[in-house]
Amino acid sequence: MKHPVAKTVGWALVHAARLHRTRIGERLTALGLFPGQEQVLHALSTVETMTMGELAYILRVKPPTASKTVARLAAQGLVERTAEPGDARIVVVRLTQEGANRASAIDKLWVEVENELLEDFDNKERKRLRKLLRRVARNLAGATALDHGDDDVDDDDDNDINEGAD
Repeated sequence: MKHPVAKTVGWALVHAARLHRTRIGERLTALGLFPGQEQVLHALSTVETMTMGELAYILRVKPPTASKTVARLAAQGLVERTAEPGDARIVVVRLTQEGANRASAIDKLWVEVENELLEDFDNKERKRLRKLLRRVARNLAGATALDHGDDDVDDDDDNDINEGAD
């Protein structure tokens, strides 16, 4: 007999998220990365530089956690850390060329896993699922003080990252 929570939406969501994270993790290993590091590279790929505080905020982690991840990426030559001119207490982070290359590879990997994830979904189902998950995120964000809000939660321009794949 299955446990009653096994039939809940939350349980299904957690199960699907774990499977997705496992699949992404398998693919990241081939790039020499661990889960979580791709989020740092992605965040840095959208700007020229970012402070450690900004990075921690975007990733929704504490500054020491962001710092530890950045240190590991710096050891791989994927990011550079420098002190802010005029205030050495502020650390600025940027991608190296190899980090930018790896970020590009992560984008491709993400699209490939997205295609696996939504293999038998048509565009209408994809859009509907995305909107429903964004509503779930808004509901949970309103219920927790840990979330800082999500700038792209409502950003649904009706374009799929792999539109035309159907």
